[in-house]
Amino acid sequence: MPYLSRVRINPLRKESRTLLANPRAMHSNVCAAVPATPDTERSLWRLDTDNDHRPYLVALTASKPDWTHLVEAAGWPAADEDHYTVADYSPLLAQLAVGREFNFRLTANPVQNTSRPIKQTDVQKKQLAQGTRRSFRIGHRTAEAQLAWLLARATKHGFEILPARTDPGLPDLPLEDSTPAPDVRILNRDRLSFSKKSHKPVVLHTVTFQGHMRVTDTELLSRALLQGIGPAKAYGCGLLTLAPRGGH
Repeated sequence: MPYLSRVRINPLRKESRTLLANPRAMHSNVCAAVPATPDTERSLWRLDTDNDHRPYLVALTASKPDWTHLVEAAGWPAADEDHYTVADYSPLLAQLAVGREFNFRLTANPVQNTSRPIKQTDVQKKQLAQGTRRSFRIGHRTAEAQLAWLLARATKHGFEILPARTDPGLPDLPLEDSTPAPDVRILNRDRLSFSKKSHKPVVLHTVTFQGHMRVTDTELLSRALLQGIGPAKAYGCGLLTLAPRGGH
């Protein structure tokens, strides 16, 4: 039974600053919330930072989590209000039906595979010269390319992004392009740089999308919700969440 959690993070605490800046450190805390080991239970998570002073960790786990350790290290352990919420995710999955519309949010790591990177690193040049690599995974860096990445993958994940509602043009002034823009906006774009345990550097270009979608295939969408979209899932990318129209 999957569970969706929302945990309040106190950004002024020392441990919080480490977790907010290092996806590998936050991933370790997400894994520690469930008794299963990371190789037997994969979790999805992301940081919602609409308010820099009140960031939230949102996590999807296959088993019921306990966030006490995170509250004690990076929350407000002595505060009166709820430190976190944990909700059964099954009712949301049961609401999925072809044609139903939702608001959505997704933090992703849009990438492309290319055999010849435009700006090659020394390592890439060496691998190309030696013939040890045929392609490289390169992160999309522009907002236009990142949005195109999402639009190209929506159908294969069981949904479509609906057109934005716009006022009709004046009769005497027809629009040059009458195709409406997709109802999706970019809330945040970031470049994350950190190291793995092996000290190997990791650089991710992430983007948070929010918009309006319609279900086209319930099986594909359920899979996307539970398994995530795109790469870098261990580092806070891939978690797609839905909410009824009117809020998220």
